[in-house]
Amino acid sequence: MSNPEQLIAGFEARMAESQRQADRMVSEIEAVSVAERSKDGQIGVKVDHAGNLIGLEIGLSVRDKPDLAEEILRTVRSAQSKLAGAMRAGVTDPVGPEVMNQLVNRLEQAFPVPEPEGFAPPAPPRDEGARFVPEEERQPPPEPSRAPRPSTEDGHDDDYFSDGDYLR
Repeated sequence: MSNPEQLIAGFEARMAESQRQADRMVSEIEAVSVAERSKDGQIGVKVDHAGNLIGLEIGLSVRDKPDLAEEILRTVRSAQSKLAGAMRAGVTDPVGPEVMNQLVNRLEQAFPVPEPEGFAPPAPPRDEGARFVPEEERQPPPEPSRAPRPSTEDGHDDDYFSDGDYLR
């Protein structure tokens, strides 16, 4: 049997090394950021490791555009969607591959790749007959009519609840 003091010292040394690795990984994660420019190059954004906007540049020629906010958000979403790849490249010594995979998976779920510009999700189908009728004049479609249920030969309805009692 080994000396208990040596066991404790070895355990403390392994714990200290694990703590150094974790601290190094955290500092590498916190150093990850992504910069992105809009298609016309007039808007530049920078997001940190958590996807937060930490930098914004707006060119003079686009400051009066009516869709400026949308273009900024589109550029931010594009930068955020690249965080998972930047995390894989920026963190050189992860504590373990499962930790890195979990981190990257969470980033991919939180910041998916945005839809290509110019494409919109399909609109819900519209009732073309009610297209030009004011909202207050629209009436719901009529309920489908049901055929009466056939009764038995003695004229008694064979429905479970026909006599009002559900326990026979």
